[in-house]
Amino acid sequence: MNKTFKFLTLSLLLCLFAANCLQASPARKKEPNKGYRFTLFIYGCQDSVMYLGNYYAGGTYAFDTAILSPKGMFVFENKEAQLKPGLYFFVSQSGDYVEFAVYGNEKLDFHFDTEDPGWQNNMRVKGSKENEILFSYHQTNRKIYAQIDSAKRVSTDSAAFEAFRLKKIKQMDSIKENYISKYPNSMLALLMNATREPSVPTVDENGKTLTNRERWNYFMDHFFDYTKLDDDALIRTPDMIFHQRLVNYLDKSLQNAPAETIIEYVDKLIEKAKPSKENFRYLVHTIAEKYLQSTIMSYDAVYVHMIKKYVETGMCDWMSPTTIDENVKRANTWEKILIGKPAPQLIMKDINGNFQSLYALKSKYTLLIFWSPTCGHCKTTIPDLYKRYAKYKDRCDISAFAVLSEPDEETRPKWHDFINKHGLDWINIDGGEANIDWHEVYDVVTTPQIFLLDKDKVILAKKLSAESFEEVIKIIEKIE
Repeated sequence: MNKTFKFLTLSLLLCLFAANCLQASPARKKEPNKGYRFTLFIYGCQDSVMYLGNYYAGGTYAFDTAILSPKGMFVFENKEAQLKPGLYFFVSQSGDYVEFAVYGNEKLDFHFDTEDPGWQNNMRVKGSKENEILFSYHQTNRKIYAQIDSAKRVSTDSAAFEAFRLKKIKQMDSIKENYISKYPNSMLALLMNATREPSVPTVDENGKTLTNRERWNYFMDHFFDYTKLDDDALIRTPDMIFHQRLVNYLDKSLQNAPAETIIEYVDKLIEKAKPSKENFRYLVHTIAEKYLQSTIMSYDAVYVHMIKKYVETGMCDWMSPTTIDENVKRANTWEKILIGKPAPQLIMKDINGNFQSLYALKSKYTLLIFWSPTCGHCKTTIPDLYKRYAKYKDRCDISAFAVLSEPDEETRPKWHDFINKHGLDWINIDGGEANIDWHEVYDVVTTPQIFLLDKDKVILAKKLSAESFEEVIKIIEKIE
């Protein structure tokens, strides 16, 4: 954190959002006393305004302001609000800041005092054992970092300095373990444990060397072993503690994993978080939104799973009925066109007015395309797609069922012109008359939409571009 905290002076409007942070916590623990009073005395302070804020899901939010009093103190007081557990901070207009904990059942009447300059490094607290622990740990670490920095400035032997640095790092690791052992139920222990990485073994209990897959499985199964996913305070920690670790877990650890594998691991994760309503809510929302927006063709299955398991079953009581209905409707639609599902039958008229049936095509593969000549992306994609289709049509036995997605009197002449201009002699279908509402059934909201079906009209791939269509064909047909 640095001078960018100056943005907080302009972001007090976020109080409306931060008011959410002042509601009652889920009844997992005994509620702390209502209201808070924090006094902050900084000897030699050059600032006249101080802000009180909190972390939430990777963001920072200011929700209270104090003006320097004639006695040289900043006083934050609200007798009605109830702060939820987590890590909070004081931040000045000049960007100086210090974090403190709201945790356990302490009465929120804390007095902080320190001196400028470097008031973050010399902070003392009365009325809070949690923050005594927190400040003690940070101040011990700062002393060791100062020793390393001092040694670096005077060092003339890089090897000797590196040995000294490693020794000090080992000392800090030991201090960290001592604090966790001594204060296992503290906010400090929660923070330090949450960033622990699992130690992956190289052999099993019988001494057999583990394969890369087995080691990956172990890593995934134990990634959050030390993270108290059921603790409400976790959501109100800095980005690196929880939010970014979740992002890394999904984007890196589960990168390119099959949808069913992702579903397996996110379900395990959410199950551990269920006792904390806030963490549960955050995980369900974040994961569902991520896979709703995903461009990877098979990952819509993850979104469908999230909605069917957690939203449709009534577990997301924070959602409005309208939002629930919208998500359930989308999931029900997507469920019918997932990879591996049979494509819904289409019976429609072709460009010559003759009825064509999708299922009547007996080729090994079928390209199902929804497009329009008025769509900017279609204007470049469709000719390119046709060239690649023509390249593999006979070799791989591919047919195409290309549907005009804007079948109106204004678009049809442009459709004819485009077909003639680019020589699109696949089966051109006018979407104006059909056996189903294909816009809804195939979720054709944007164009082009390109599916690849097998001989039984089972969906092999979707969300294709011209390039990815060719890549998929080459892979499944083993073409070099």
